Amino acid sequence: MPPEQAAAIDAALDANHHDPTRLVVVLQDVQHRLGYVPPAAVRPIAKALGLSRAEVHGVITFYHDLRTEPGGLHTLRVCQAESCQAAGGAPVWEHVEAVTGTAIGGTTADGSLTTEVVYCLGLCAVSPAALFDERPVGRLTAAAVDRLVVSAREQRGDGHGEVAS
Repeated sequence: MPPEQAAAIDAALDANHHDPTRLVVVLQDVQHRLGYVPPAAVRPIAKALGLSRAEVHGVITFYHDLRTEPGGLHTLRVCQAESCQAAGGAPVWEHVEAVTGTAIGGTTADGSLTTEVVYCLGLCAVSPAALFDERPVGRLTAAAVDRLVVSAREQRGDGHGEVAS
């Protein structure tokens, strides 16, 4: 395991006092530090918390917010619940895929953005909705998607800051 991963795992365990009842929080902390929970983290977390590897792996695979592979620098979570569907979300979702060059659930080739599906953000009054890096975005349009993708790419520093048409 690379030293930076081991250090992130140790820091997450220490921050949560090696408390097995805080397993979800430990995993979220590791993901916050590394961008994902590496599969190699299962064994040391299980050992430190006195849990089985199956218990730790089960929690990782149960919660869709935990990922076992690196994601993009930014995350766009697109709501596909009924309210967002009824408010015309489908064309916006298609635009997300077109402008990012990847299906929802994927990461852009430049690593600037990962898109994910969520169901119900509690933003039904401003459907269609999304979360961009945990920031709510209501009344999501193709133009708003373009701005979010540009923002992600500019912060990546790859020079792809032009707005897609």
